[in-house]
Amino acid sequence: MSEDWSNDALAKTLKAIKLDVEKAMVGVDQAAVNTNASTARKMASVSQQISTTVDAGSNSTDALTEAKLIELHQTCYTNGSEPTVLMIKPADATIVAGFATATGRNREIDAKTLVNVIDVILTPFGELRTVINRNQLSTHAFLVDPSMFKQCVLRPFTRTLLAKNGDADTHFVVGEISNKHVNYSDSGMITGLS
Repeated sequence: MSEDWSNDALAKTLKAIKLDVEKAMVGVDQAAVNTNASTARKMASVSQQISTTVDAGSNSTDALTEAKLIELHQTCYTNGSEPTVLMIKPADATIVAGFATATGRNREIDAKTLVNVIDVILTPFGELRTVINRNQLSTHAFLVDPSMFKQCVLRPFTRTLLAKNGDADTHFVVGEISNKHVNYSDSGMITGLS
């Protein structure tokens, strides 16, 4: 029975680590730090690996707008990139859903279903799938081509049994990964969002 509990605890720990990794990739604005004798290395977050940006509101904080999204998509297209995903925070999902209410736009609605979501946005520069991410920076919206990002495993996650303390088994889980963007100008982001 203790082995089952140990596996459940390991599964919970690995799930927590997965969320921590996602937060480190898109939930912070962190520059890469190279290691030396007194400093631990840190990976660069996604926001540090994208060079194409549009400010939401002239260096202040403003809401996401369709005009800013199209401006960023055009810039990415002009740079030669083809982003396919718009990754936004949950509060911006309601703003994107409001894009559908602009004058002259129609939706087909099933009489029994109320729909208030935009899953795909079609702009003059291509199709974007909308993805909501509760862990990303609240001040950013990302326009990305997922094929241009790679997860690098520097040290695979392993579990090591530590010294015994009474009847309890204590394990140590360690691993090292990083995120690599193949082309910094391939994706884009809107910054300064409220």
